Amino acid sequence: MSYAVENAIFQWEDGERRLRDTEEPARGQLERAVWVVLDELRRRLGSAFSVEELADLYARDLDWASGLAQAEGAGTDASWVVDAAFNRYAREATNYAGGRTRFNPGRADVPGNG
Repeated sequence: MSYAVENAIFQWEDGERRLRDTEEPARGQLERAVWVVLDELRRRLGSAFSVEELADLYARDLDWASGLAQAEGAGTDASWVVDAAFNRYAREATNYAGGRTRFNPGRADVPGNG
């Protein structure tokens, strides 16, 4: 796994942890923001994507995601709300294996698949 993907996963997991540690009622508002970002991720990437593709999107541009989270009331917590959304969406990746990428012989575009 590349450093960029490893680093992204670390940040995503930290966002999820911070969300989990938030007390109610603030947590409910932040959860709504996470779901809004998740819906947009699904629209942008679809149902068949790799962790690397998700990390690439994360590295390229997060302004749209932060804007959605802020509009949904995340305020200054928008960055880790976005991270939590990416963490949840990563679980749906074709090569997700509990925080590590797995070998997928059908995907030549995934590192390690030849």
